[in-house]
Formats: sequence, structure tokens, C-alpha cells
Amino acid sequence: MPRAIWNGAVIAESDATIVVEGNHYFPPDSVRREYLRDSQTHTVCSWKGTASYYDVVVNGSVNRDAAWYYPTPKDAARQIAGYIAFWRGVKVEP
Repeated sequence: MPRAIWNGAVIAESDATIVVEGNHYFPPDSVRREYLRDSQTHTVCSWKGTASYYDVVVNGSVNRDAAWYYPTPKDAARQIAGYIAFWRGVKVEP
């Protein structure tokens, strides 16, 4: 079962991830929200739309913008609406 781990904590775990461009997008209810903090960062993907970000915070350490999601993706990516992906040192184990 895919798990997202950072700083010794399991941030997300689910057997229902959706893989897009090599990234596991975790269902919203599989993510431990106590480790996420809203970020003001946004980026735009030409085919997915506008992404919003979270900082990942574990044991007082902050990994800025280490999680992202598409709250209202374009039609081509509608299957990942609200799903959360990770990078910047967050290890996703298959």
C-alpha cells in the first residue's frame, strides 16, 4: 500500500492512489491533516490547471510546499480533484 513518509511520520497511506506523471495522488481522506499547513503557493499546469500547496510539518520541522493538490482541475485531470501528492523529500513507498 503506498505511503508518504517524512521526518519519521506517515503523512498518507492508501491503496487507492491515482498515479499521474509518476506521482501518487492520495485520496483526501487518507492524508493525516495534522501534518499539513496551508501555503499561499500556487502553480499552473497547462493540462491539469491551478495547483495549491501545503507545507508538511512534523515534530516542529517544516517542509515548505511539499504537498500539492488541484482543488478544481481542468477536465483532463478531474479524477485527481482534491487528491494530494508529495515531493521535496517526502518519500512515497509503493
